[in-house]
Amino acid sequence: MQLTYFCTRPFFMFSSVERLIAFRYLRARRKEGFISVIAGFSLVGIALGVATLIVVMSVMNGFRTELLGRILGMNGHVTVYAYEPMLHDYDAVITKAKEIEGVTAAIPIVDGQVMATSDYASSGALVRGIRPEDVATKPMLKQGLIEGSWDEFTGRESAVIGEKLAFKLGLKLGDNITIISPQGRATVMGMVPRVKAYKIAGLFKVGMFEYDSSLILLPMEAAQVYFMLGNAVSAVEVSLENIDDAYDVAGVLGKQLEAGHRVFDWQRSNGQLFGALQVERNVMFLILTMIILVAAFNIISSLIMLVNDKHRDIAILRTMGLSKGSVMRVFLLAGSTIGVLGTLAGGLLGLAFALNIESIRQFLQKLTGAKLFPDEIYFLATMPVEIRNGEVAAVIVMALVLSLLATLYPSWKAARVEPAEALRYE
Repeated sequence: MQLTYFCTRPFFMFSSVERLIAFRYLRARRKEGFISVIAGFSLVGIALGVATLIVVMSVMNGFRTELLGRILGMNGHVTVYAYEPMLHDYDAVITKAKEIEGVTAAIPIVDGQVMATSDYASSGALVRGIRPEDVATKPMLKQGLIEGSWDEFTGRESAVIGEKLAFKLGLKLGDNITIISPQGRATVMGMVPRVKAYKIAGLFKVGMFEYDSSLILLPMEAAQVYFMLGNAVSAVEVSLENIDDAYDVAGVLGKQLEAGHRVFDWQRSNGQLFGALQVERNVMFLILTMIILVAAFNIISSLIMLVNDKHRDIAILRTMGLSKGSVMRVFLLAGSTIGVLGTLAGGLLGLAFALNIESIRQFLQKLTGAKLFPDEIYFLATMPVEIRNGEVAAVIVMALVLSLLATLYPSWKAARVEPAEALRYE
């Protein structure tokens, strides 16, 4: 009970004598220089641990949010397929989907793998057919057009492609892009691949490498003709007000549709990706917490060395009337000061670094000439950051608690010093 009371007393309840002695012990004299060095490393270790943890958690939060936003910005929150190769009754599916509360849009799409070619190069690509009026349901896509106009995205001869795909093929606005489908048509000469050229009506950039480097958009009518689907489509994409309702909406829609339909929500379609991100985030949190733990052990070692060095001083203070509780509070204050200063410094450093991480990345790229955070690997063109106040507070509280716990044993050991034993050989 007494130990708990000592540990929970706030700073202003320490007496002026206790504060004077604690801060005097923190200022090293020549013969105590080694102890002060260890204490300094403890402070720096806690600061770096807290800062690193805040930065890494913020980047991983931002990466998950940005990746989720871009994936769902280009795809539906719930997708309906047919067990057959194509979906023929998509109008009925759209009608039933729009009747469900929380659904904002339901649009048909056509997907197909092709080879995109030009006079200079070739590349694998994904053709997506979408009705021109449905582009408005994809704000990221509609706002991502950097050249051309969506007004030209009509008929059977136009296409809108990703900026990086255009760069890869050496194409620009107004050029023709040729697409070749491996699923050809049967002729008397055998199977002949389907080849068709489309005029580039626009270039888009959504900031996600996978789409910017491989996606070709065709008007729905053009895509149906090219893939010889008639009036069928590949799937129906359903968008929701709240993405967290996707599982429930998928269940309701699955019950309303007749047999022969498959309904997937975004969590099921991308579960492995976001599950891996969550596991990686948790592992990084545990690993980086070890930095703070090591710094806390440094506080223990520096305080134990300080207590051993101050045996004579403690004994004299005890004989002058300082109680065991006061001695304990002296060393609690000395150790806690290291933890508090380190935590505050680390928190400020971590927030400053996280808020300016993209500028820092650009500076380091110019300085070293190396490409940091390549978008072809990490999918995103910029390094995202999302600072969550609750997580920052949790990291700071954890560091303060570990720092405080690290002072308990050395402080208790200091309070047990007996004046008679300590001064026997003085």
